[in-house]
Amino acid sequence: QVQLVESGGGVVQAGGSLRLSCAASGVDNLNVLGWYRQTPGKQRELVAALAAGGSTNYANSVKERFTISRDNTKNTVYLQMNSLKPEDTAVYYCAATQGSAYEAFVNHKYDYWGQGTQVTVSS
Repeated sequence: QVQLVESGGGVVQAGGSLRLSCAASGVDNLNVLGWYRQTPGKQRELVAALAAGGSTNYANSVKERFTISRDNTKNTVYLQMNSLKPEDTAVYYCAATQGSAYEAFVNHKYDYWGQGTQVTVSS
């Protein structure tokens, strides 16, 4: 059974930092690992994605502030979030696929999703 388990969410003041982690189990050879976020009444949106070959895809709103990375030995993806803003408040979801980077980056096609972790940025 494949599981993606996120951790690291919480409450932080504006300008602060958080680091999210997502550990995958029950599956190997993941190509693209990504982070998405969702607020009530809105569609889930891309935050950042990272392919096994090193290609990345970031939302414009988080460029220069967030960094995605992965540790393949631990089957884990990280999201370092700096200079957080109240508008970053959302539930953050981890996503993973063994499929192509094109399908993930362009069509947001993933095989597996985590349950989400809440990030709240207070002003």
